[in-house]
Amino acid sequence: MMWLGLELALILFVVAAAVLVAFARDIVGAIVTFAAFTLGIAVIWVLLAAPDVALIEAAVGAGVTSVLFLITVMKTTGMSGESEETAARTAETDGGSAADGAFRPINVPALMMVGALAVPMGYVILSLDPVGAENAPAVAETYADGELTPYGHYIENTLEEAGFPNAVVSVLVVYRGLDTLGELIVAFAAAVSILVVLEREDIL
Repeated sequence: MMWLGLELALILFVVAAAVLVAFARDIVGAIVTFAAFTLGIAVIWVLLAAPDVALIEAAVGAGVTSVLFLITVMKTTGMSGESEETAARTAETDGGSAADGAFRPINVPALMMVGALAVPMGYVILSLDPVGAENAPAVAETYADGELTPYGHYIENTLEEAGFPNAVVSVLVVYRGLDTLGELIVAFAAAVSILVVLEREDIL
């Protein structure tokens, strides 16, 4: 019961943080809230028995990404995140003053789009087997007909096919090596883009 309460509290925290990030007017505050959001996601990954994913989420999401956001804000618009001219223009568009509140007005078309995407995603999530279910393909070695599940295949054939005793390493390096290479290319492209934004072409 205690774990269920903790999971519900984390879910509410993550959802609230995501909403605050979307509607906060102060960019620095939004970045800090985003860091808290990613930390909440990392804790959820720990509860789902995925500490490796949680570590990456915390390091990249709450750590590296948040720091890069802050550096970019300081190098472009300053720590306020919004110049006086931009704030005044935004206030005119919103029909109020710049001090009307700390949150942006609701964008109804965007909210409708998010709702349209959330409905099928929620249906898919609710249709999945419960975490830890004995017959779930992620933890069961065979289906009901005796055929190996992906989990069972990796457990039984990883050492013979890949030569690695660690199934996680085999999946990342061998079975989905091209996907991992693509992720490295994306990370490299992001790093180069950040250096360009910060006007540090001398490092390239």
